[in-house]
Amino acid sequence: MTTLSEGRRTGEFLVSEAGGYRSRDQVRVLTDQPLPAGTVLGRVTASGVYAPLDPAAEDGSETATGILYANLAPAPDPQAATVIARDAEVNGHCLEWPGAATPEHRAAAVDDLAARGLIIR
Repeated sequence: MTTLSEGRRTGEFLVSEAGGYRSRDQVRVLTDQPLPAGTVLGRVTASGVYAPLDPAAEDGSETATGILYANLAPAPDPQAATVIARDAEVNGHCLEWPGAATPEHRAAAVDDLAARGLIIR
């Protein structure tokens, strides 16, 4: 028998957010792999482009700055995407972290997100 599994749904990780679209920003994201909704993102300082959080980086993407709202396919160039950037509560069990993130890296990212008003529950 074939087993099917459903991927993450758009905004599935959200518990609550600010009224209207105040919690959301339209940004550009660069990725060479599929990113599910709930992926924790950092922002490359030099270009302003978002990328998956990379605790080992030194280009700005090591600091958590938002959470990807909807699934995103890989592309060779930065593409438009929506991120939850402020004033929201999110389910921590639904977040996607980088494979190399240690508990210390995750704790630092949770603090970075809390400073933006993104509370992990």
